[in-house]
Amino acid sequence: MEKHTAAPDPAPGGVAAGPSGLRASDADRDRIAQILSDALAEGRLTSEEHSERLDTLYAVKTVGELDLLVRDLPADTGGHRPAAPAAAPAATAAAAGGPVETVVAVCSSSARKGRWRPGARTRAVSVMGDITIDLTEAVFEQQVTEITVTSVLGNVEVLVPENVTLRGYGSGVLGNFEVRGEGVAADPQAPVVIVRGFALLGNIEARPKRGSRLVDLAAKLRRQPD
Repeated sequence: MEKHTAAPDPAPGGVAAGPSGLRASDADRDRIAQILSDALAEGRLTSEEHSERLDTLYAVKTVGELDLLVRDLPADTGGHRPAAPAAAPAATAAAAGGPVETVVAVCSSSARKGRWRPGARTRAVSVMGDITIDLTEAVFEQQVTEITVTSVLGNVEVLVPENVTLRGYGSGVLGNFEVRGEGVAADPQAPVVIVRGFALLGNIEARPKRGSRLVDLAAKLRRQPD
C-alpha cells in the first residue's frame, strides 16, 4: 500500500506562521528605529511623524507590524527589507551601534555625567543602590539612544536636555516608573532618548533638566578661526 506523508499542521487559527508573523526581537526594533532615524534626518518624516512611529515601534509585537512602519520609505533610506535571522549577541550589539554599556550599583552608587559619549544602548541595574545617568552635557553620536533600566529596591534617575525628545516604556511592581516631559516640544533634529525599565520596590525617573539644552559644540568649534 502506498504511504503518504501527512502535511504539517497549520499554526493556531488555521494560518501558517510566516516571517512577518514572527515575534519581533530587539534587533528587529533596532533595525526599524535606524530606518526611521535616517528618514527624519533626510526630511522624509516630520518630527511628529517620527515620534508617532517610534511610539508604535515599541507597542507592536510582530515583524510584519514593524515593517508596516517603513513601507512608504524608499530603499535608499533603509527601506522595506525582510528581517534578518537572529544574530549572535556580539553581532547584535555591533549592529545596534557598538557594545552595550552597563552601569551597575549594588548597595552602592554609580553615575555617568559630564562630557561623555553614550552609546546607542546602555543598561542600568540598581539593587539597593543609586544610579544617575546625566545626559545634559553628553555628546550624542546617534539619533536614537536607548537606556534599559532595572531597579530592585534601588533608585535610578535619568536626566536629559530640555530640547531632546524623551520617550518612556516601563512599569513598576510596588515601585515607581515615571517619565516626565514626554509632551514637551523638542527640536526636530535633536536626539531621541528612550527609557525602558522595570522597578520592583524601587524607583525609576527620567526627566528633562530645567535650563539645560543640547548645544552642538562641534559646529561652534568649526566656526572658530584657527
